[in-house]
Amino acid sequence: MLPSISVSLDRCQGYERKSLLPVLERVLLCLDDLHLTPGARVLLKPNLISASAPPLACTHAGFVAAVASWFLDHGCRVFIGDSPAFGSTIKTVERQGISRAVRGMDVRFVEFSSVVHRRLSGGISIGVAAEALDCDLLVNLPKIKAHDQMYVSMAVKNNFGIVKGMRKSWLHMRYGDSHLEFARILLDLDRLLPENITLADGIEVMHRHGPVHGDPLALGCVAGSRSSVALDTAMLTLLELDPGRSPLWLAARERDLPGCQLCGIAFPLLAPADFFGSGFVAPEILDPVRFRPLRYVFNSLKRVALALQRE
Repeated sequence: MLPSISVSLDRCQGYERKSLLPVLERVLLCLDDLHLTPGARVLLKPNLISASAPPLACTHAGFVAAVASWFLDHGCRVFIGDSPAFGSTIKTVERQGISRAVRGMDVRFVEFSSVVHRRLSGGISIGVAAEALDCDLLVNLPKIKAHDQMYVSMAVKNNFGIVKGMRKSWLHMRYGDSHLEFARILLDLDRLLPENITLADGIEVMHRHGPVHGDPLALGCVAGSRSSVALDTAMLTLLELDPGRSPLWLAARERDLPGCQLCGIAFPLLAPADFFGSGFVAPEILDPVRFRPLRYVFNSLKRVALALQRE
């Protein structure tokens, strides 16, 4: 049986738009059936942790701007939105340099402010951002990085950003007893998305620790796929990591999801082995998913204070 899911991998050594746009063109042309009608509403969802997070923890502003430019050139209406762990989207894109990077482009920023309730497997009901579902195409823009709780943070993990505000912390507290149980919830979120693709920022990545305080590593990779599971599987191989240590990969294999096995993935451009030797290091021991009670209370009070500041 021939591989049915494509993951496009290409090299790019920097975030200058003139260097990135040809790479994005090659990667996006390899994605099957990407038919963009004039005026299509395209939502770019980067990884925006917070306004105060170090730039390395977020999708690079230059990467977001280059993707926005590509879709604008193809006649789309482009929006940028996320639900940062702390603070508003507007403040975060300003502090992370994204506002400046897209200046002069016809791009709008979207606050994830409206909540719709969806039911996940096991009967779990969760509030997600209506704005994340209200688009013709959602473009997931994860930052490739180590993650102290989930081993690595890539395409599937970045979908956690559709969960609104304090509900993220509640999920950590309620379902944080098991890394695998939490991973199943993240995979359920992936199924809620509208039509979507992933373009991963693997140019300068974060390793050893994450998702906030890790070390930079020049990987020089841009990855794209219609399957977040397949992209994550490919990147685990590319980074020479043991997939059995990734709770998200284990949960995907448990469900036998398409893309969880390397033999089911086609690589129309470069292969994972072309990036071997990067030196990427993931955490040896995973931290608990459940937040410490004091951290949960502190984070909740911090969100309330930030909300009051915006009023």
